[in-house]
Amino acid sequence: MSAPPSLLDLAPVIPVVVLDDAADAVPLARALVAGGLPAIEVTLRTEAALDSIRAINEEVPDALVGAGTVRAPEQVRKAMAAGARFLVSPGSTVRILDTMQASGLPFLPGVSTVSETLALLERGIAELKFFPAEAAGGAPFLKAMAGPLPQARFCPTGGISPSIAPEYLELSNVGCVGGSWMIPPDALAEKDWERVTRLAEEAASLGLGLD
Repeated sequence: MSAPPSLLDLAPVIPVVVLDDAADAVPLARALVAGGLPAIEVTLRTEAALDSIRAINEEVPDALVGAGTVRAPEQVRKAMAAGARFLVSPGSTVRILDTMQASGLPFLPGVSTVSETLALLERGIAELKFFPAEAAGGAPFLKAMAGPLPQARFCPTGGISPSIAPEYLELSNVGCVGGSWMIPPDALAEKDWERVTRLAEEAASLGLGLD
């Protein structure tokens, strides 16, 4: 049996979703999946996050829903109980890393420096979130990292827009980017799921022709 595809290879963009109302979770996830973005990171920044993860996991079978902004071991356990299928943290500590590794779920721990990347490579973790991407050096920083640390692969997140996403996606050590531009606040407020699907389609097309 072949290994499942990496999180970094499912689509060129992982939508980063912040939901205040869990009732929006299922229609939003369906709109993103219809647009070609199946991996959806629901951030644990709101009280609706865990219920949103649970609803997407139960009602949108084509979505791969994960928990983002994981900052503590207890959040890992709660996310797993809600049905999260991957984990994303903005940074990494020993406790968080130990808990994420023990979960058995795919995970992307956050890094923003060479030393942090080296420390995770020493633990056998080579797929990472680069955050905050633009503030931490952007695409030029990751391009420079590819020489000495070619085994590390990244999902840059933070300040990325559709206009600059291709700069990241063409790098050899970037598998995908994270962003929320395909979920504009006004579209979410108006429940304009067709617009979300159109923007998701545009985001999914960013990876075409880059292989």
